[in-house]
Amino acid sequence: MKKLINRLLLATFVLSVCTAVQGQPTKSKKPNIILIYTDDLGYGDVGCYGTSAIPTPNIDRLAKNGVRFTNAHATSATCTPSRFSLLTGKYAWRKEGTGIAPGDASLIIPVATTTLPGMLQKAGYNTAVIGKWHLGLGDANGADWNGVIKPGPLEIGFNYSFLIPATGDRVPCVFVENHNVVNLDKNDPIKVSYTGPVDANAPTGKKNPELLKMHPSHGHDMTIVNGISRIGYMSGGTAALWKDEDFANILVQKATAYITQQKANPFFLYFSTHDIHVPRVANERFAGKSGFGPRGDVLLQLDWTVGQIEEVLKKNGLLENTLIIFTSDNGQVIDDGYKDDAVEKLGNHKPNGIYRGGKYSAFEAGTRVPFIVTWKGKIQPGKVNTALFSQVDLYASLAALTGGKVEAGQAPDSKNYLPVLLNQTNKPREYLVEQSINSTLSLVIGNWKYIEPSKGPKINKDTNTELGNDPKPQLYNLADDPGETKNLAEVYPERVAEMKLKLDNIKQK
Repeated sequence: MKKLINRLLLATFVLSVCTAVQGQPTKSKKPNIILIYTDDLGYGDVGCYGTSAIPTPNIDRLAKNGVRFTNAHATSATCTPSRFSLLTGKYAWRKEGTGIAPGDASLIIPVATTTLPGMLQKAGYNTAVIGKWHLGLGDANGADWNGVIKPGPLEIGFNYSFLIPATGDRVPCVFVENHNVVNLDKNDPIKVSYTGPVDANAPTGKKNPELLKMHPSHGHDMTIVNGISRIGYMSGGTAALWKDEDFANILVQKATAYITQQKANPFFLYFSTHDIHVPRVANERFAGKSGFGPRGDVLLQLDWTVGQIEEVLKKNGLLENTLIIFTSDNGQVIDDGYKDDAVEKLGNHKPNGIYRGGKYSAFEAGTRVPFIVTWKGKIQPGKVNTALFSQVDLYASLAALTGGKVEAGQAPDSKNYLPVLLNQTNKPREYLVEQSINSTLSLVIGNWKYIEPSKGPKINKDTNTELGNDPKPQLYNLADDPGETKNLAEVYPERVAEMKLKLDNIKQK
């Protein structure tokens, strides 16, 4: 009897302890993070920004369920430097060799760098990049396309990678998964050159326009793949060559598999779309559906892509624990190398909104891009934030969110603006630096923008983009003149001098 009583008392004690533990709040799981990084998307290309004539219901839903930023910026008006800054927390103009990378460029991020994904890895995250890369691959000799391709994303903080190695309009036109070209036949080796043809007898866009289904408007007249001539020359790899119409489908499939596989663990997915970069070749589901030509069609495709990513999160019960950030690497460009009727069919669509310039430019439309953040149950829906914000700050802000550490010497230009990112405040960044294609720098402080004197053409005649180059300093009041039409440098010389000094100090920092 005594033993029975002791057993009952022990059972009662264990039950009471278990009940007490169950009643205590458990340590919350770290949030998943998905960064949807689009390509060449203008401030006004998206419906929720007010000047789009092309419906984007899925992207608009992100804004409806979260916060839409009206003064958020990429660090550069071109892709490679924006991506470099995003992943390193360091302005690209601080490092040589970070301009628009050729398709055979070596990895431009030093492997000793603790990148944004590397920092998150150390904080307990599984990390992946799926989509456009354009930050180089391989060592100083370049990538071995027929062997093990490293260093690359896996050497700088990613656990998994599935890449468009450079851009859709640059060779090699193959996918790279982790360290290898996908579907490569070793008996058909890939050769890549940016100095001259690797096969003198192979057709090119310049020699054989009759073979093209999309013709170049400037450049883009070298090796032909999938009826489209590209920048650069390649041969071989026939079984591995991509079909542009499949880009969105394949990237969504890879993202879906990754999210599903990692749903029990905190993960960071850098989902870098090809859309809406050239060549603009939509899947048959979207081709001809926008009424605005191929550029409009791939914008519909991009919107579908966003909806698919949200759907897989919903299916796996992850919406409540996933922070989604949607933005672009730079502003819009209409004719960027192919005759795809983008100019002729632009109609009443205003891809740059009320802003001047676009991709490549020192004017606002070069770096002021759509920026939407949503997190179900954590960020109030339907809000607008006017704070000045830079993508370079995602590194430090996400470190603060996840308990990650910004190590000494890493991410020198990134500041913690997590309360802004989560729309808890609209306190702006103290200042913001913008970079144009020729590394002309602009400084924004409050409503004032200073563009340093620069050489170069005022207009890129190929793309018909105002570049903002001027041998004299420029000063604009963005509150009164968001279109940057009135240069006030001669009216406020003291302010010009102050902002020049500030920019010089930032350069030397």
